[in-house]
Amino acid sequence: MIERRVVMAGGSGLIGGALTWSLQADGIGITHLVRRATRAANEVEWLTGDRPLDPEVLEGAAAVVCLNGASIGRLPWTSAYRETLRESRLVPTRTIATALRELGRDAPPLLNASAVGFYGDRPGEELDEASGPGRTFLAELCREWEREALTAESAARVVLLRTAPLLHRRGVLKPLLALTRLGLSGPLGRGSQIWPWISLDDEVRAIRHLIDADVEGPVNLVGPTPASASETGRELARAMRRPYLLPAPAWALRSGLGRDAADSLLLADARVRPAVLHRTGFEFEHRTVRQAISSALAE
Repeated sequence: MIERRVVMAGGSGLIGGALTWSLQADGIGITHLVRRATRAANEVEWLTGDRPLDPEVLEGAAAVVCLNGASIGRLPWTSAYRETLRESRLVPTRTIATALRELGRDAPPLLNASAVGFYGDRPGEELDEASGPGRTFLAELCREWEREALTAESAARVVLLRTAPLLHRRGVLKPLLALTRLGLSGPLGRGSQIWPWISLDDEVRAIRHLIDADVEGPVNLVGPTPASASETGRELARAMRRPYLLPAPAWALRSGLGRDAADSLLLADARVRPAVLHRTGFEFEHRTVRQAISSALAE
């Protein structure tokens, strides 16, 4: 029997680690692309020199999942770090897309990371996969990132994983947990801005769904029930039995984090809908912020 196999880049991160565990639990093989000397038979070294990625590494895979990208949670976004954010996304995506084009009709599907930051700050709008890009730094970064992935379209089915911030202890909850534990949490900016979100479990399940679904182009990986920044913060405080009282005005966030980071990460308002996931029959395990936070805190 031929083993089903997925090629993964960026497998050491939060999503990549959880996806690896899920696939291997079901007997699916993983070929990890790693930026260091290999330590296991299922690893392939890449991006450590001038050599291109050998297309044969990708041949025969059920899918190639590219999750590379330096953390947007590392602050401040200096001019040098903004370039790191770009290059850590564009170079791996470009390298994989080039190898897929060389495979031609034998190329497996490419599921490439992106983010709901694509939509920027869009108060009052209902946003789905047909909506255009925003104007924040992250929106422009996502546009560039997706353009690189779409260069593989001539050979492969390309899915753009527009992922929302993860409600997980190692995701967007990490800084909020510390503040809430100290009793220092409260509205960020006006607090009414809609924060897209998704649980780690549903992120992994959605990626697995899209490996086999007859889908291409952008897909919003976002929970089905919108929640504001304050609703999310209050739910975390409720679960931790802590107060939610101290506001952080927008000017203070911009002063402390930098305008680009504050506007892209905390103050942007984007009511993003998972239209494609709904259309293709995906069922969410965590449908509300309360369910996702309860699951994250129970781990």
